[in-house]
Amino acid sequence: MVWVCSNLRPGNPLTPNFGDGPTKYSKKVTKGWLLGFVTHHLKRSNSPAPAPAPAILWQLFEFEGIKLMASSTVAESEMEEEIKLGSYGGKVRVLRQDEESAAAETMLLWGIQQPTFSKPNSFVSQSSLQLNLDACGHYLSILQSPSSLSTPGVTGSVMWDSGVVLGKFLEHAVDSGLLLLHGKKVVELGSGCGLVGCIAALLGAQVTLTDLPDRLRLLKKNIETNLRHGNVRGSAVVRELIWGDDPDQDLIDPFPDYVLGSDVVYSEGAVVDLLDTLVQLCGAQTTIFLAGELRNDAVLEYFLDAAMKEFVVGRVEQTRWHPEYCSPRVAMYVLVKK
Repeated sequence: MVWVCSNLRPGNPLTPNFGDGPTKYSKKVTKGWLLGFVTHHLKRSNSPAPAPAPAILWQLFEFEGIKLMASSTVAESEMEEEIKLGSYGGKVRVLRQDEESAAAETMLLWGIQQPTFSKPNSFVSQSSLQLNLDACGHYLSILQSPSSLSTPGVTGSVMWDSGVVLGKFLEHAVDSGLLLLHGKKVVELGSGCGLVGCIAALLGAQVTLTDLPDRLRLLKKNIETNLRHGNVRGSAVVRELIWGDDPDQDLIDPFPDYVLGSDVVYSEGAVVDLLDTLVQLCGAQTTIFLAGELRNDAVLEYFLDAAMKEFVVGRVEQTRWHPEYCSPRVAMYVLVKK
């Protein structure tokens, strides 16, 4: 612990800004920052950590008046485990299959990326009537409905950064030869404004974009507007799909090659139905890509803990995203059925 304590000093770029005091932040977030701090230094070639440093055992530690007790051992070999998962050719950091893995993952994300200190909506403007974006050699104009944000229970009427990040990730992965979408069957969940599905279709996929009944009008408008030209390599159709209900037979016969979702993990109440739908939609060869905003660590932990009962889960590091579309407020995962 002497090494960690010695690096917690003003001026260190990794020392957190605790604002007016530590009472503003949960112990979990602070512990997560410590885990991220340790992980960051273990991975750096010029790390001041003692060598060799295969593990660090946290002990009782007091920082800014907050006493923290942790019993996790952070092994360097565990942090460096990256493998290929599903049909994605890049390596992902696979979450360990144990009861503490989801909690450790959320601590790590909040510790390293510190989303609460980052600017939201770097790539979108939710007060605008449309989002303009260059993708796959096309100029996309995605209509939004900002007025719907004030309606309780209405989601999907505007874009979030995670949708832009996922769409541009798909484009970058295809261009890099790490992903093949041409001719593949793709189902998108919670399509919202339809950006991700549009990009998948431009990349040659046969895409079914799905959402709740009252979201389909805006979704169809965006598909018609952006994919009506004749040089679209794939195709896109819009369908109603309520999570938790049995999907139509043609969605699962045959099973999709890919299932996509951006900002679909937003509340604990939706997790069970979302996972039920993912389980029904996915076969042994289906690869899931999910990107989401880092708003609530408890919701993400709840989702990951439940998802790992059915799926192998791997996080896509930001070094593999589109280099111009990275955000510390977004995380991306690949899932495949066990």
